[in-house]
Amino acid sequence: MARAGWRSLPIGGVLSEGGTSVKYKTGEWRSGSKPSADKSKCTNCLICWIYCPEPTIVPGEENVEIDLTYCKGCGICAAECPVKAISMVGE
Repeated sequence: MARAGWRSLPIGGVLSEGGTSVKYKTGEWRSGSKPSADKSKCTNCLICWIYCPEPTIVPGEENVEIDLTYCKGCGICAAECPVKAISMVGE
């Protein structure tokens, strides 16, 4: 009997369904550090929001908010912030 092979796998694999990562909360685990925003430096340019791979950065009226429910502690937001308004701090 012939096996179906890799061509029979659904697009995107079988590990997770397509769409958004909003339902995949990180909860309590992170890499050991978390982002902290200095609102006095934030220009609300949203570059951190563009680069963040998760729904962690929430655009606000004047500054961004950080939702640690989804944060993995990767530090991309801090690395990409042009005015260094975000820094990574220990948990």
